Amino acid sequence: MKKKWFKGILPLVILAIGFGGMTVIKASGEEEENKEPVDTRPTVKIETAIAEDYQVRITSYGEVKPLESTMVSAQVSGEVLTWHPNFVPGGLVLRGDTLFTIELYTYEAALLQAEADLSLAQANLIEEQARAEVAEREAKGSRVSDLYLRKPQMLSAQASVKSAQARLKIAQRDLENCTIKAPYDALVISRDLGVGQYVNQGSQVGILYNIESAEVTFPIAGFDREFLPNDITQQIATIRTKGYNAIVREGMVTRDLGIIDQSTRMSQLVVKIEDPYGLKSSAPPLKFGHYVEVSFAGKTLNQVYRLPQELVNNRIIWLLDEEQQMQPQRVEILREEGAYFLISEGLQNQDKLVTTLPEYPQKGMKVKIAEPKEDLVVQKSL
Repeated sequence: MKKKWFKGILPLVILAIGFGGMTVIKASGEEEENKEPVDTRPTVKIETAIAEDYQVRITSYGEVKPLESTMVSAQVSGEVLTWHPNFVPGGLVLRGDTLFTIELYTYEAALLQAEADLSLAQANLIEEQARAEVAEREAKGSRVSDLYLRKPQMLSAQASVKSAQARLKIAQRDLENCTIKAPYDALVISRDLGVGQYVNQGSQVGILYNIESAEVTFPIAGFDREFLPNDITQQIATIRTKGYNAIVREGMVTRDLGIIDQSTRMSQLVVKIEDPYGLKSSAPPLKFGHYVEVSFAGKTLNQVYRLPQELVNNRIIWLLDEEQQMQPQRVEILREEGAYFLISEGLQNQDKLVTTLPEYPQKGMKVKIAEPKEDLVVQKSL
């Protein structure tokens, strides 16, 4: 009896389950129809390209060197009496400072002797002038020889005076040369003398570097040469050292060395730095031997675009057209400056430049634009 009852209700249970399943499937279908379509377009950021006039910055590197150096020599022979306390390697001396002195008694005596010789020669000349006047009065217009008129004796006496004057000047100079002075503000590189030492005339006793000005000679590559200003002289340059406490000084481009290196094909320019050791100002000292960066203004390029290098791949950039589709565009790179390229052709004002590319960008790919926080433009940084 129970089996018959179970067999009779089983079809009803199956129908109920089937009806319930159909109801669930229909409800799920209606829910899927009510869902909004998913936007699978990648999101990108864009910037507006704007052409600007851009002044090129020429950058190179070189070593700070003295404008001139001097090998200090003794101009007279004698015993060294004193030397300046700063006349030691690394010392700084000013123009006109006495570097060292030489015993001068011998040269004082020579000066007195020269003065005496001059006085004697002048006295002889006065005597000969008097004798010549007497001879001329005695002749009274008669035809007489030059010897009678004592003209040869007069010339000899005049020559003796000039010779004595020359010896006097030499003696004065030798006496002055017993005191050797610094020819300019200088850094002492070496000193080779001491008190009591006998030095000979012409012997080298030290080396000085001029610190009133310094120079940096730096190379200019061929790709930079065409961007140099027409007149490079009097161009203000910035000189900068590397490191945590970088030293920044100002100099001036003074000249082109006028040759192109046969091996590197580079030309050489020279920048001059006044008072490199900061003796006459509060500027930080720029020591000889520093390796520095030199930069100065080059030509101004008209209507170019300055783009970060990561946006340019094999001279291709990506633009966004009016239908928000990505399009590749070939550009002409005029110059590389740091992390940027200067673009001369391939872009137009108001072009929409894609700055964040999808993983696999394709021509005609539809994208959506991220909402910018502020308007950005690609232009020269002034």
